[in-house]
Amino acid sequence: MYWRGAAIDILALIVAMLFFLVGLVGTLVPIMPGPPTIWLGMLVYGFIAGFDDFSVFFFVAQAILALAVMGVDYLFSGMGSRYFGGSKAGFWGAAIGLLIGLFFFPFGLLLGPFLGAVIAELIYRRQTAQAIMSGFGASIGFFGALPFKLILEAVMIVWFITNIA
Repeated sequence: MYWRGAAIDILALIVAMLFFLVGLVGTLVPIMPGPPTIWLGMLVYGFIAGFDDFSVFFFVAQAILALAVMGVDYLFSGMGSRYFGGSKAGFWGAAIGLLIGLFFFPFGLLLGPFLGAVIAELIYRRQTAQAIMSGFGASIGFFGALPFKLILEAVMIVWFITNIA
C-alpha cells in the first residue's frame, strides 16, 4: 500500500530493532524469552508498516526458528547435566539457580546454574562429588548453547532485514 510513508517505515524499523535488542539481551541474560521477543518485533513491524513484505511462510518459519533456539537451550543444558551424571533434579535446579542468580548479576549468572544444580542434586540424595559434576555439566551446557542460539537469532534478524530491504 502506498499510504505508508517513509516516517512510518522508519518508526516501525526502530520499534522492531528495539524488540530485537531486548530479545538478544534476553538470550544472554535470560530475563525474558529472547527468541519469541525477536519474533514479536517482526510482528509489531508488520502491524505498524504493513505486512506487504512478508508471507505467511515467513512468519511460520520464523516461529519455528524461535522454537528451535529455545530447544537448543534445553537440549544443551540437559545434555551437559546428563553427560556429567546429573538427573532431572539437577537440570531444574540449574534453571532455578539461573533465575535467582540474575539478582546477583554478573556473578550470579555464572554461579547460579552451578549452585542450583548442585543443591538440587544434594536434595535428590546424590553424593557431593556427583552433585558437583552435575552442576558443572549444567553450566557448561547453558554457556555452550549461547553461540548456537545467537547464530540462529542472527539468521532470524538477517532474514527479516532482507525481506524489508
